[in-house]
Amino acid sequence: MSKFLIFIAALGSAALLLGALGFQYLGELAPCKMCYWQRYPHAAAVGIGALALLIPAVVLPYLGALAALTTAGIGAFHVGVEHGWWEGPSTCTSAPIGGLSPDQLMDQIMSAPLVRCDEVAWEFLNISMAGWNAIVSLGLMLVWISAARHMSKRTG
Repeated sequence: MSKFLIFIAALGSAALLLGALGFQYLGELAPCKMCYWQRYPHAAAVGIGALALLIPAVVLPYLGALAALTTAGIGAFHVGVEHGWWEGPSTCTSAPIGGLSPDQLMDQIMSAPLVRCDEVAWEFLNISMAGWNAIVSLGLMLVWISAARHMSKRTG
């Protein structure tokens, strides 16, 4: 049962990550800085899940739960930024700009998409992508914890 739960939790993170990439590359919705932040814990959870399926260590599902909780927290913070409850990051990320002429640099700046963390790019049932990430990730955290508890019963 614990391996099945680990598989489901890791698959859930993989699905959310693939969904985000789908919105980015198929739906042409450029992600903001905090959108990227939410992806890293999902990638970690997928890796932890693969490792946990190979190595039956109780600590791994708890690490998966921590990864899910981390992305849920970032998603909840992002929702607060979208609703104007608090300020988000004031900086942007960009690729290195060395070796460009002033005209090339200006062209690059002018053609770059403006992606703001405080604007909702997509929503369903009045909940943004960040909100859905927070909700689903909290559910995934519970699946990870359930897997850890099942694993503890077997070993303890």
